[in-house]
Amino acid sequence: MSLWAIGNLMLIVVVVPVLVALLNRLLAALERVRGAADDALAGGVALIGELHNTPQLLDTTDDVIKEVANGAVRYAGPVSKLLG
Repeated sequence: MSLWAIGNLMLIVVVVPVLVALLNRLLAALERVRGAADDALAGGVALIGELHNTPQLLDTTDDVIKEVANGAVRYAGPVSKLLG
């Protein structure tokens, strides 16, 4: 056999299956990434649907913070008199 024939045989028997196996692993990883990206997109779309009442929730939070602040001030006055 000539060296060309041996080289061609090695190319067919060794290199091509290795390349096919590496390409298969790469494509499998890409499919997993695509699945994760699709899940993230679906979660983001679902989250956007839940944001329509955010301004009302922020208003409620502001009201609760004001009430807590007033209560803390009313509590701190008598405590400072007791400790002072």
